[in-house]
This record gives sequence, C-alpha cells and structure tokens, in this order.
Amino acid sequence: MNKSTDIYKRRINQVIDHLNDNLDRSVSLEELASVAFFSPFHFHRIFVAMMGETVHNFTNRMRNEKAARLLRFSKKTIAEIATECGFSSTATLSRLFKHYFGVSPGQYRKGEKIKNSKIRKDLQPIIEYHCDLTQDELEKRFPVQIKQLPERRIAYIRVTDAFKERVVIAAFAKLIHWSKDVGLYPSETIFGMSKDDPEVTPKEKYTYESCITLPKDFKVSADSPVQITTLPACKYAFTRVSGDINLVATGINYLFDNWLINSDYECEAQPGLEVFLDKENVCNWSHFDLDIGIPVNAVNNFK
Repeated sequence: MNKSTDIYKRRINQVIDHLNDNLDRSVSLEELASVAFFSPFHFHRIFVAMMGETVHNFTNRMRNEKAARLLRFSKKTIAEIATECGFSSTATLSRLFKHYFGVSPGQYRKGEKIKNSKIRKDLQPIIEYHCDLTQDELEKRFPVQIKQLPERRIAYIRVTDAFKERVVIAAFAKLIHWSKDVGLYPSETIFGMSKDDPEVTPKEKYTYESCITLPKDFKVSADSPVQITTLPACKYAFTRVSGDINLVATGINYLFDNWLINSDYECEAQPGLEVFLDKENVCNWSHFDLDIGIPVNAVNNFK
C-alpha cells in the first residue's frame, strides 16, 4: 500500500468510527468530511472509492445490522432500538429492516432466520464452525466470570473482508512486529475485536480489528501502521477457551445464545473481545488460548 492510500484509509477509518458512534442521529456529509480532513466536495467520491458503497448505503447497513444485534442480544423494546439506531419511528425500522433482511424485527427477535437471499448468500454463519456439546458440557467447559475493565487506550489495525484467508493473521503479524519495534510487546495485551455479527454482515464487508493496549502516556508516531482510539470502561462476561476454531465458535455461541439470555445481564453497545493468552502463538490458528469477553450491563426491566 502506498503512502497516500494509507492516509486515505486512515481518514476513512476515522469516519467509520464516527458513524458507528453516532448512528442514533443524522450526520451530514460536511461533518463526516471534516472528521476525515477532506473537502466536502471530494469526500463522498473518496468514501465510495475506499468502501465500495455510498455513505447513505453504508449508514443504513450499519443501522440495520446494529438493530439486528440489539434485537438478538438485548431486551430493549423495538421502539427503543429504533431510536438508538437512528430510525425515525418503529414503522421506519420495520419497513427498512424487512426490506434489508426479508423478515420483520419482531419475527427476527422470535428466532426467524434471515430470508433475503441476496443478503443471506453473502453471510458467514458462525454455525459453520461449531462443536456439538450438551448443556452440562457447555456449562462445565465455559464457566463465565464478570470483570470490570477500566478505560483503555489501544492501537489497532482494521481489516475488511476479514473471513478471507490470512487477512486477519497478516494484521496481527503486522501489529506484533510494530509492537516489538516500539517495545510494547512484552508488557501489553494483544486482543481482537469486531463490531460486526458474522450472521448479519456480508463476508466482504465484515471488519475485524487487531489490537494492543497502550500505556497511558505512550506516543505513537504519525508514520506508524496503527491507529489509536480509547475504549470506555465497561463490564465484560468472560469465558476461557483452549482449542481449535470450532471450539472458539462454540464458546462465542454459548455466551451469546445460551448464557446471556439466561443471565441477569444484557449486551452493552461495545464490541466483544478475544484476548490472546499466549502471545507467542497469536498467528498460529490451529490452536487458540483465549479469554472471550462480551460487554454487558445489568438487565433493565423497563418498568
């Protein structure tokens, strides 16, 4: 990647972060252009060139996919989800959600599968990676602990089309190489995260971030391959996984589809974490040693 392309990608990543943080409101092209330090005149062309879709389509997709996650993993009402995701009303959410996924929000919440073949054929259902375990075996293999994590500064490398072979591994290799060069590797935590749901987001749009924690006052040079952000303080439900990709997927499924809906918690609006416990084998994907965490808070009864 040449230097100018890298600069464009960095600036568009800032726009994506800004959009994800402001899905509940209308964000103008002028505002997004200012976030990216592009002129409003050129911004939209650059965005389409980098992302392969218009800002309007990208934003609608993010809103629908966030609504799908909240419908599946939270106990919020459809009206509350509509407001949080930036839809003007429940009727608008229902109309656009059904147009996008082929099922209504209510049907999806009740467990009906996405029917829209144009969408469905491009999804990467996580069930493709799965181990068959009984309920007792799941509970014994994946005990859950609640941990409060403080606000954290992190460096990350974001990739798209993350299911493509070796794309994520290459990002971790690049991150590790950089962290060793700047002396962070021995002391800091390496982890991955994604805001996307592999059962909702088309494979070629699925993004993943290879991350490392940063000391409070650590300075990152402008020509580094990483970008910087801050994760807010958040409570997580963690379980430990030691095994292959199938066991990892089973652990994630258990947390979301089994433990969460039977717990006193619901998902918080932050990405889940995959914390690597063996840094020497981060890029060896034949075996994983991970702490998998999903962001949670106490269930609101909405009384």
